[in-house]
Amino acid sequence: MATVCGFVERIKYRNEDNGYTVLSLVNEGEEYTLVGNFHYISEGEMVEAVGAMTEHPVYGEQMTVETYEIKTPEDTAAMERYLGSGAIKGVGAALAARIVKRFKADTFRIMEEEPERLSEVKGVSEKMAMAISQQVEQKKEMRQAMMFLQEYGISMNLAAKIYQEYGPRLYGIIKENPYQMADDIPGVGFKMADEIARKVGIFTDSDFRIKCGVLYSLLQATSNGHTYLPEEELLCQASELLKVDRQLIEKHLMDMQLDKRLVIRETDGRRVVYASQYYYMELNSAKMLHDLNIRGQMPEGEIRTKLLKIQKEEQIELDEKQVKAVVEAVNSGLLIITGGPGTGKTTTINTIIRFFESEEMEILLAAPTGRAAKRMTEATGYEARTIHRLLELSGAPGDDRSASMHFERNEENPLDADAVIIDETSMVDIHLMQSLLKAINPGTRLILVGDVNQLPSVGPGNVLRDMIDSECFNVVMLTKIFRQATQSDIVVNAHKINGGEVIPLGKKSNDFLFIKREDPNTIINAMITLVQQKLPDYVHADTFDIQIMTPMRKGAMGVERLNTILQEFLNPPSEDKPQKETQGIIYRVGDKVMQIKNNYNIEWEVRNKYGIPVDKGTGIYNGDMGIIREINSFAELITVEFDEGRLVEYSYKQLEELELAYAITIHKSQGSEYPAVVIPVFSGPRMLMTRNLIYTAVTRAKSCVCLVGIPEVFQEMVNNETEQRRYSGLKDRICEINHLS
Repeated sequence: MATVCGFVERIKYRNEDNGYTVLSLVNEGEEYTLVGNFHYISEGEMVEAVGAMTEHPVYGEQMTVETYEIKTPEDTAAMERYLGSGAIKGVGAALAARIVKRFKADTFRIMEEEPERLSEVKGVSEKMAMAISQQVEQKKEMRQAMMFLQEYGISMNLAAKIYQEYGPRLYGIIKENPYQMADDIPGVGFKMADEIARKVGIFTDSDFRIKCGVLYSLLQATSNGHTYLPEEELLCQASELLKVDRQLIEKHLMDMQLDKRLVIRETDGRRVVYASQYYYMELNSAKMLHDLNIRGQMPEGEIRTKLLKIQKEEQIELDEKQVKAVVEAVNSGLLIITGGPGTGKTTTINTIIRFFESEEMEILLAAPTGRAAKRMTEATGYEARTIHRLLELSGAPGDDRSASMHFERNEENPLDADAVIIDETSMVDIHLMQSLLKAINPGTRLILVGDVNQLPSVGPGNVLRDMIDSECFNVVMLTKIFRQATQSDIVVNAHKINGGEVIPLGKKSNDFLFIKREDPNTIINAMITLVQQKLPDYVHADTFDIQIMTPMRKGAMGVERLNTILQEFLNPPSEDKPQKETQGIIYRVGDKVMQIKNNYNIEWEVRNKYGIPVDKGTGIYNGDMGIIREINSFAELITVEFDEGRLVEYSYKQLEELELAYAITIHKSQGSEYPAVVIPVFSGPRMLMTRNLIYTAVTRAKSCVCLVGIPEVFQEMVNNETEQRRYSGLKDRICEINHLS
């Protein structure tokens, strides 16, 4: 073991989650490379480190640090170096030199004990003197806090958030009620707080623990799409989680309601329990929907006359339901248009847009995902954006509890438009619907378009279905399949699936094929042959444009297993294809990948054939597909090319935002369209093998659907209309407000 002492000249690399750091340490002209977990350290600080000297094949000699101590700089040169390193805001090299010149070896004592004397230095006011002193003290306190939190297994990144939230109060909170952190800090859930509480020695029947466990159970339910739970279910789930008797939990529900953390309501003769924010989301959304739902004054005859003129100019033929949709769009503050594939939703939207244009109205178009917005743009010739872009999201993405993330468009800064048209509304959850409604003033028309028979939103709520079932708004249901669409077996069979009819799988078809295979391996072999050899020429598309979609993540036909196998066949390893393995997944140059969360801040650029950037922008969205073009192991970067040549660089620690996409879940396909889709049909959990799941999968295909597997399983899915029950109260809130008005 060796000991080195010196100042931190440069932090070369730091993993913010676990504190793993590579830094260079300088002492009397000697430079050392140190690697290890440094809880909290800044450039310019004095460090004494103990560790083993090793020889790295690429980076040369370095010390793997076992223990270290941050020292207070003792000589004037070290003090000046630390103060001028940027560690203290507002103090640069020149000011650091003046401070040390004035106070010499006494500098740090003055800062801690007589900070007002710093104002004796030219350029330092009394206010600035106190700010400098405060920072020195805070850094000392923060270091101590970091060391304390590390003892409880808290990552450095999270420890910094905890310190920022509580400051010196964190010691009391950790020892008395660590569950408070689950309420206050994004990234600290019940499980982490519970583990800390166990280490501290807090009892399992503690009031704090039970209340936190109840809220955790309700928030876990939101990840399954629920906005509330029946009281019985909540008590069972919380009792199982907390391992305490339900009577102990029951007595806390009323207290939590008085504290405004829960709302308890009667629904269909039983008590149901909401985490209060979800109850008020539904209530506020219902009130805003009611306020938008006002009638216009244009006579129907006048609308129909103008509509005939537009139909003649655009050479559009509309059936009576579509005409009704246009009439209602003109005279309704709120309109829902729903229908399956081939029923003319796009033609109807386009006609509404042309009508509004003829009235010189300002129109905005949006959809929940980037892919759905792109499809809407292509179908209408009008720019469509994601709803998040429309509402001008700013701040930190991916964390709804983060105070820094918010929409610029809201009730105080509403959208400037006469009409807002939203497509793929079945994908919109209660969070996003509330944010959208806040940004729309009564008097602006809101037109919601979607297929109510598709899968509901991934997030909580059942917004589109609840709005339709409330029977409080204008709904136009398009049911006629147009002549051109009847020639497509995809469209015809999608409607048969929706009606629970028997699908003739043996029938010869150009665009709806069923290949019988009995076991998982032969199903996979058939899918590989289809994707690699048969389908690309048939649908005039690239292999990577053809999408395999499966109901589940785990199991023989789950995306995790399929992607590993498909990667070996469609993009096998070779010496000229660099790869990076992380958390058991191999990312290789040439791989097809998908972005799995919205990242509004990530930068992309489009380059010309000489590699010169010709366009730049920000934002890659959940569901966007790309190809890995480059892996730079030295810079630890992976470059992915998305649609329209947009190149994005991901650091290795951002790889959790990507997953292999040779196969994706049907849920992830919502709002997308592919030239051809291939769907394995093999037995799985009944709750996943449902009619609306297979209906959604089939309707994602533009030119061809290939089902591979067991015909009986396919028909069982068609017959299984037991959608997973969602506990959602928006319909009740709408009816209550409608009844009151």
